[in-house]
Amino acid sequence: MLRPVPGWPAVLSDGPVLLRPYHRSDATAWSDVRRANERWLAPWESTPPGGWYELNSPLAFRYVFRDQRRSAKRGEGMPFAICLRDDGGTRLVGHLNLGNIVRRAFCSAYAGYWVDSRVAGRGVMPTALALAVDHAFTHGGLHRIEVNIRPENRPSRRVVEKLGFREEAYHPRYMHIDGTWRDHLGYALTSEDVAAEGGLLARWHRLRAAAS
Repeated sequence: MLRPVPGWPAVLSDGPVLLRPYHRSDATAWSDVRRANERWLAPWESTPPGGWYELNSPLAFRYVFRDQRRSAKRGEGMPFAICLRDDGGTRLVGHLNLGNIVRRAFCSAYAGYWVDSRVAGRGVMPTALALAVDHAFTHGGLHRIEVNIRPENRPSRRVVEKLGFREEAYHPRYMHIDGTWRDHLGYALTSEDVAAEGGLLARWHRLRAAAS
């Protein structure tokens, strides 16, 4: 019998940004967003066999959903659907996962994310990541969050750099992406880095206010 998982499931929100667990009924919305963003997302993701259209179909979501639910139940991941609330309701616009969770003396996870290009640049992704990191450091019982990003992926790097993640490492030929082994930059943040500021979300709000 699986033990209760610290911090999971959870629903997190700040303004129009909402993070929640995936539902089986998300299949069509997930597929529509993924298929519409092939040019935006494909260059930065791992390259399993199969075409983008098939790998991001509503049927493929069943397997994604199953794997994510299994990982969450084991305490190895916290997969969130990123949703945006507006006058027309709530729509799925991205994904964020705290994966490869290791506890005991390490208490660490890797963050991975993507967002619909049609809402990029509106603060959705930094807000979502700040929400997830704060949750991980408090209710999730984690101490360190790492993010690994290809050097060429400037939009993704801007997310962590805006939030003040440290660039800590360069990983040659780290992951097979877009047909070959790609180098990655390693960023990280620990709970001590944001404790004095009231959390990462509070830091992000202050940074946005100062820039406005």
